[in-house]
Amino acid sequence: MRNSEERYISLLTDFGFKRVFGTVPNKDLLIDFLNSLFDGEQVVKDVTFLNSEHVGDVRSERKAIFDVYCENEQGEKFIVEMQNAYQTFFKDRSLYYATFPIREQAEKGDVWNYQLKHVYVVALLNYEMSDPAFSTEGINHDIGLLDKQTHRVFNDKLTFKYVEISKFNKSLEELETNYDKWLYVLRNLSRLDSQPDYLRNEIFNRLFSEAEIAHFSKVELREYEDSLKAYRDIKNSLDTAKAEGLVEGRAEGFAEGIAKGRSETLAEVAKNLLSIGTPIDSIMKATGMTEEEIKCLM
Repeated sequence: MRNSEERYISLLTDFGFKRVFGTVPNKDLLIDFLNSLFDGEQVVKDVTFLNSEHVGDVRSERKAIFDVYCENEQGEKFIVEMQNAYQTFFKDRSLYYATFPIREQAEKGDVWNYQLKHVYVVALLNYEMSDPAFSTEGINHDIGLLDKQTHRVFNDKLTFKYVEISKFNKSLEELETNYDKWLYVLRNLSRLDSQPDYLRNEIFNRLFSEAEIAHFSKVELREYEDSLKAYRDIKNSLDTAKAEGLVEGRAEGFAEGIAKGRSETLAEVAKNLLSIGTPIDSIMKATGMTEEEIKCLM
């Protein structure tokens, strides 16, 4: 008997996201989502999944584990991340992640002209990032390397796409584009009792079939339940931290109060995740804590 009463998985969980977007049998779902996001800027015909775990050139360097890492038929690299929790240095982490697909393109030997394939970092944010560089209108933020004076592209080989999916609030009847449909299911799939008529085509039929919990094996069900609990623990703890931070922020300053509430709660979140057997790598990603900080809680 399962603990969850939902018919479909949540794509906001680590298990759900990787099941739908990070497996070879479902690569057509990832391709369709990416093409809807890029809207003609980039047309992905095929993807090959790559090793999502990366370490530095020496053993002492910090490793990076991506949610989804793949390349298209032209050898261009895509990192796709679902981020549920606010992290102070998430932009820095995104930049750090981008260094791995850049460096791995270096050709061995004495001769290499440094020509690079494009690297895309796609970050789906289940919170409002509220970055001063972002436009306050819309939820898509397209970041590149520009000349500050001319605002022209200096180098087009590195692109960051931040999507604040938490701001997406269209109803089923308001969905206009394929991208709208993807954002809707990213936010609402686990709340649906059946597949809506608005979401019926070959791709979404496949998605709903893959996401139906009744089709899971016992092992898959247990893994999903653990992932769902971890997601709920993180969101509940951070919501509490935000509320406490808002109260403290009246005396300490708005931003400082929120930051304090979050930081004081992260250790408790990490403890809860450790208690249900969540891997340390996943806890690091969810909380932004270092491996050493987490191990001190064990």
